[in-house]
Amino acid sequence: MKDISEIRADFPILSRKVYDKPLIYLDNGATTQKPLCVLDAVRDVYIRYNGNIHRGVHAMSDMTSEAYENAREIVRSFINASQREEIIFTSGTTGSINSIAFSFGERYVKEGDEILVSNLEHHANIVPWQMMCERKRAKLKVIPVNDNGEIIFDEYLKLLSPRTKIVAVTQVSNALGTIVPVNDIIKAAHSRNIPVLVDGAQGIQHGTTDVALMDCDFYAFSGHKIYGPTGIGVLYGKEKWLRELPPWQGGGDMVDKVTFEKTTYNELPFKFEAGTMNYAGAIGLGKALDYVSGIGREEIALRERQLLEYANNRLSGIKGLKIFGNSPDKIATISFLLDGIHQYDTGMILDKLGIAVRTGTHCAQPVMERFGIEGTVRVSMCFYNTFDEIDALGTGIEKVIQMFS
Repeated sequence: MKDISEIRADFPILSRKVYDKPLIYLDNGATTQKPLCVLDAVRDVYIRYNGNIHRGVHAMSDMTSEAYENAREIVRSFINASQREEIIFTSGTTGSINSIAFSFGERYVKEGDEILVSNLEHHANIVPWQMMCERKRAKLKVIPVNDNGEIIFDEYLKLLSPRTKIVAVTQVSNALGTIVPVNDIIKAAHSRNIPVLVDGAQGIQHGTTDVALMDCDFYAFSGHKIYGPTGIGVLYGKEKWLRELPPWQGGGDMVDKVTFEKTTYNELPFKFEAGTMNYAGAIGLGKALDYVSGIGREEIALRERQLLEYANNRLSGIKGLKIFGNSPDKIATISFLLDGIHQYDTGMILDKLGIAVRTGTHCAQPVMERFGIEGTVRVSMCFYNTFDEIDALGTGIEKVIQMFS
C-alpha cells in the first residue's frame, strides 16, 4: 500500500479547511471523496470525446461507447461476475433495488407470498419491497438482530418457508457497521431454491466482493460509496434471472423493435438500461475501481481494521460514551451516543472543529427503534483517514462533554 501522505495527496478535498480548521472527514459511509484520477476521467469525457452512447456512427459516439463498455468490463472483473451481460448500470443502489423489487414482483410474487429482509436494512432495502408487497398483497417478514447488532441466524432459518419468494439483505449495516454473514444466508436460502439480493452499498468498498463465490442472485452498489461519481450504480444479476425478468423502465436503447401493436426488448444488458445512461459516471466509476485495485483491496481492509481498533481504544476510554453495534465482525464504523447530549449537538460542535461525522437515524429508522434510541453519531472511516484524525476526534468529543458538563 502507498504511503498515507501519497494516498491523501490523491484526494484534493482532504487538504481543505472548514471553519479555519483542517478538514477531518469521517462521514465515508454517506459518501466517499474522489481521487483526482476519477475527477480527471469524468472531465475528460466532456472536453475530449463526449457523444451519446450506442446511437451514433460518428467517432465521438464510438469513443464514448467504447469507454462505457470498458467500464462495464472493469465492474465485471472487480466483482468477478461471469459475463459482462450480467452488469447493469443504474443510478445507484436505490435504483438497483427498486428495479428488482418491481420486476421480480411483477413476474414471481403473488398474494400471500413473503419477502424476507433483516432488521439492519437501510430504507432503500425496505421501502421498495413494502411498495411491492402493497401492490401484490404479499407480506414483508423481518429477520431479528441481537443486542450486538448481529442477525439471529436461527430465527432467519425459522422464517424461511415455501411462501418465501426472495431474501433481500445488506452486506454491511450502514448504521452499525456490522458485517452480515451473507454467504451463510445465501446458502440456506438456495437450499430451498429461494433467490437472494445483497445490498452491497456499504460492503463493496471495504474488501473483496466476489459474487461468484458469494453465489448471490443479485448484488447492488453505488459508485459514490467507492470513490466514484454520484448518480451511477450497478446491479449485478445472474443471467438466468435477468433474461426472465421484465424491464422496469421503457424508452430508448432498451428496445429491439417498436410498433404500436407490440414492442420487443433488446438483449442484455441493454434491456435494463432505458434512455441515455450516465455514461460519464460509469466511466468515472471504472476509473475509481481501477484506483482501488491499484491500492489493493486486502491492503485497504487491513488498514481499515487498524483504524477501527485504534478508534475503539481511543473512544472506549471516554466516560459517558456508549457504542451501538458491538459485533466483532464489522467495518471501520462506530455509532455512539454521549450521556445526556443530543446527537445533533454533538455533530454540530464537532463540525465547528472541522470534524465531519453523520448524525441521526442514517436512513435506518428500524435499527434505531430496535435499540430504543432516536439516532446516533456515526463515525465512518476509510483507508485515507489517519490515526491523528482519530485522536483529534477523541479530543473533540471530550470538548463536547466538557461544554455540556
